[in-house]
Amino acid sequence: MVKVLAIIRIELTRLLRDRANLFFIFLFPLLLIIFLGAQFGGAFSTRIGVVAPDDDPAAAAVAERLDALDGIAVVEVADTDTLIDEVDRGLLAAGLELPEGYGDALAEVEQVDVRFLGRADATSMSLRSLVTAVLAEQEQPGAAAQLLATGRAATGADAVPVAELRDAALAVQEDAGTVEVDATTLGVDALAEEFGGMGQFDLGASSQLFLFTFLTSLAGSAALIQTRQYGVATRMLSTPTSVSTVLLGTAGGRLAVALFQALYIIVVSSLVFDVNWGDPLAPTLVVLLFCVAAAAAAMVIGSVFSNDSQASGAGVGIGLGAAALGGSMVPIEFYPEGVAQVARITPHAWANEAMAELVRRDGTVVDILPQLAALGGVAVVLLVLGSWTLKRALVR
Repeated sequence: MVKVLAIIRIELTRLLRDRANLFFIFLFPLLLIIFLGAQFGGAFSTRIGVVAPDDDPAAAAVAERLDALDGIAVVEVADTDTLIDEVDRGLLAAGLELPEGYGDALAEVEQVDVRFLGRADATSMSLRSLVTAVLAEQEQPGAAAQLLATGRAATGADAVPVAELRDAALAVQEDAGTVEVDATTLGVDALAEEFGGMGQFDLGASSQLFLFTFLTSLAGSAALIQTRQYGVATRMLSTPTSVSTVLLGTAGGRLAVALFQALYIIVVSSLVFDVNWGDPLAPTLVVLLFCVAAAAAAMVIGSVFSNDSQASGAGVGIGLGAAALGGSMVPIEFYPEGVAQVARITPHAWANEAMAELVRRDGTVVDILPQLAALGGVAVVLLVLGSWTLKRALVR
């Protein structure tokens, strides 16, 4: 057992001493989690920029009313030039410029010129309709005052300033009759609801864990070839060390590398990004079985190739390809049915499916038993194949 632990320790030391590995193991996974969280995480809101005069309650009320709408986020912009630039570059979906004296003009029932900035797309057209509706709400008391003034003039009644009539309309506005619309949404997208209930970085964390754990394991398979090339394996076998001990230590070393990568992503993403990994037992089983599969796959790659450069290249190619097919770059639910079925040949597909059940649907171990069984089967097959090929390579 001491010899097995010594081999495992050497494998981890070799991994951490390679400076190139430090970026791909520690930094790159977190960068991708941040990128995916920024692009796809959390609830989606359409951003509309607003340029409004300071200390104008009416202008502030427009911004507050827009921001209260579902799916709309109001961004305060300092000046018109900045607003035009950000809308033009797509940083804002649309822009609204309220002029100086906006509230005073409304109070005096005077014409107000408001500027709307949008792009030539459906989103801007929809936002323009929303902005028009919000502005119409503020315009209604003035319109009522104008109508009342016209009626009084037609009947010969004493003239009353329109501004006073507007104040009277505002005073009774809350008691006026309203129309409430009870909206029913048909054809609700269950997948969108699942994603909407997740934290900003939850989706990226689990998918990138499987991508990098498998990729790191396979890319590190070159170390197995170097062990043979440098005569380390021969020297170990020349001592009172059996082939089974070397195999066990090598398999344990590959597993330690995979577990190290996975544990690092889980701990850092939980502490820094507050990622929800679900019930502790279930994700542990998923990650453990996946790491065994990754370690076994690395043993196969490190045994069938005789050149470490070939093994590294093949490991990166297979690792990225399996991750892409298995749903670690795009959720597997977006795949056509045929492609989704083919994806099940990868351990990534079963692992991502299990994590989707745990994180997005609050599942338990019982709910992911099929995925655990499939991952276990893949791990056993690869481990048997990896042990057989590695043994042949060591004694050859």
